[in-house]
Amino acid sequence: MQESNTDVNEESDSHSDATGSGQQNIEASNENQSVPNLSKEWIATRHIFAFLGFLGFANVYAMRVNLSVAIVAMVNSSAIPQRNSTSDDVCPLPTNGSIAPVKEGKFDWDESVQGIILGSFFWGYIVTNPIGGRLGDIFGGKKVFFFGVLFTSLLTLLIPLASYISPYALTALRVCIGLAEGVTFPSMNSMMAKWIPPLERSQTSSFIFAGAQAGIVFSFPLAGLMCDSSFMDGWPMAFYVFGGLGLVWCFFWMILIHESPSTHPRISPEEKLYINSSLRTNKAYFKKMPLPFKEIITSVPFWAILAAHVCQNWGYYFLLTELPTYMKNILHFDIKANSFFSALPYLVMWIVSVVMGFIIDSLRRKGKLATLSARRIANSIGFYCPMICLVLAAYSGCNTKLTLGLLTLGVGLNGATLSGYMNSHLDIASNYAGTLMGLTNCVATIPGFVAPIVVGSIISGQETLSQWRIVFWIAAVIFFIGNTIYIIFISSDEQPWNNLYSSSEIVADGNDYGSLLTASVEDEQILRSER
Repeated sequence: MQESNTDVNEESDSHSDATGSGQQNIEASNENQSVPNLSKEWIATRHIFAFLGFLGFANVYAMRVNLSVAIVAMVNSSAIPQRNSTSDDVCPLPTNGSIAPVKEGKFDWDESVQGIILGSFFWGYIVTNPIGGRLGDIFGGKKVFFFGVLFTSLLTLLIPLASYISPYALTALRVCIGLAEGVTFPSMNSMMAKWIPPLERSQTSSFIFAGAQAGIVFSFPLAGLMCDSSFMDGWPMAFYVFGGLGLVWCFFWMILIHESPSTHPRISPEEKLYINSSLRTNKAYFKKMPLPFKEIITSVPFWAILAAHVCQNWGYYFLLTELPTYMKNILHFDIKANSFFSALPYLVMWIVSVVMGFIIDSLRRKGKLATLSARRIANSIGFYCPMICLVLAAYSGCNTKLTLGLLTLGVGLNGATLSGYMNSHLDIASNYAGTLMGLTNCVATIPGFVAPIVVGSIISGQETLSQWRIVFWIAAVIFFIGNTIYIIFISSDEQPWNNLYSSSEIVADGNDYGSLLTASVEDEQILRSER
């Protein structure tokens, strides 16, 4: 802890000067600081935050994607007219009895209507992303994230009612759910900027965001089982169960999670000092700073992140919303098999994202891999490998095992991007991490509602291998473009506009800065008394 003693004393001296040296101390980033010995604690407080963040994303994604499975049971596809196609352009129905006949639903919604319903979520989602990021940076991410999950859960409970009213009512409700959920990713980035030390970012952010894949893994098969049951007509249970689980999560989040280490009543002084000294972020002062919007939109690394985010989301959302439909109408899986095999790629993605984060941060801590190289390698694995798999899957025809293997591998390796561009917001501007995530995720939401519409227009009335081949090729080309732009123009250096305050402004706001330093000194004094 001698290193920490020196850091705190240096900061205290710099505050007494109240000059430009204070700015340097705020901007400093101690990436060489070692992890303290927390053996006295059963589990670190920041790990509890990460675990509940993981469960939070598991909940919101379960509520987001269960409609992709449920709509297969809701729609009567046999009532939708199909254009004629050649026999070698469609897969034959199974004859060995291993796959049961599909269960038809009550609603006569064609592919275009289904595409609008599935994509309508993103019409609302795109609006609140930048709002959620800025609110999280200014007022704190805890409450913003909480209300996002809360309203998503409450509105999810209303989906069955809206479905029976009309497809227009369901579309409007999904827009509202998108509005509620749009604040979650940006506000979580705001919290991670306060809780996660730099050399733990890849593995921790990968773990938290991997909750999305976990939600898919659990919701797809569970939704499939519920849709196949006769209780309450089957498919409505998929929304009642996951909406209820979201409300339960909200209770634990509000009780156990606090905005920052400095405001947490149960965190150990040692862990608090370790996090605060490694981050060097004066959030009390930052709340008063304006957004450097001009500098952000003229930043080349920001545009590299944006390109990667948009192109990633095209492939990701396309597979997420359309894969169950492909499994049913092309490969002829029943609802149970469909939900299981649709979830399998995201189980692999979950594992890949967590393992990749651990490997990347381990190599960075040992000095064997620079941050910029780490981001480029992880992102290339997450983009180029799925691109290749999609092209191969486009020509795998009716070979069910080969198609499933390629799609599982492609989607799974896409999880490496959580150690790639998804960390770049924190790398280049941790003070504005939530805002940056809000901006890029806002634009990257466009593929969420455009992709289903494009897919629906291509395959509408003609569910054939050749039509789906076009869809796969579009996604593959977009993957290639996105990562090529990213690896050329990305940077891992902190951008100058991350700290635009002047020394005179630090003096004017000296009370906030002094409070931060005083807290750090008090933490160190407590640690000394415990030795």
